[in-house]
Amino acid sequence: MKTENNGTHVFPSELGWMAVAWSGESLTRFTFGHPSAAAAMASLEVCHGQETVTQPSWTASDGKSIPAWIRQIAERLQSYAAGGDERFDDVPVDLSHLSAFQNRVVRACRRIGRGRMRSYGELAAAAGAPGAARAVGNVMAQNRYPIIVPCHRVVGSAGSLGGFSARDGISMKRRMLEMEGAELRKPRKARKQPMVMLT
Repeated sequence: MKTENNGTHVFPSELGWMAVAWSGESLTRFTFGHPSAAAAMASLEVCHGQETVTQPSWTASDGKSIPAWIRQIAERLQSYAAGGDERFDDVPVDLSHLSAFQNRVVRACRRIGRGRMRSYGELAAAAGAPGAARAVGNVMAQNRYPIIVPCHRVVGSAGSLGGFSARDGISMKRRMLEMEGAELRKPRKARKQPMVMLT
């Protein structure tokens, strides 16, 4: 899989237009759910954290300059979007921008299988930081590789879906979880405390 270049690749899918950016032998960004190729490309160019991805041009899905490993990832992502049972834990992603804690969270998230869900607290414990659910939520909100790092499988402990930073937010998260066959629970309502009357 030796690659000496960087670039971007934009392609359609059942979950909207997708785009990947890569450098060398690793992905540096992935985005999906966009209404057009231009919107997907614009999403890659948005500053995310401390790094901005900017490519003056992109190649359509039939471009001959796309490395074979990128074409294979695109095909797998298209298969996933069409309901295929795909895994992405082998896809090389650049995690150099993450702290040691954030790296552990991302690695633990990548082990969550299709159709399964973990709460933010469970993911924190799996990353060796029990009680750090809020910090895990922040890591997931900054995920540069949705689907590949399956942050959509991380939910609130009370059954809520939590957040999702991809286009269409919670409705896209619900759609993906249902497509994977996950059993979605109805969020538990907070118990009402009896009213105490002071006389």
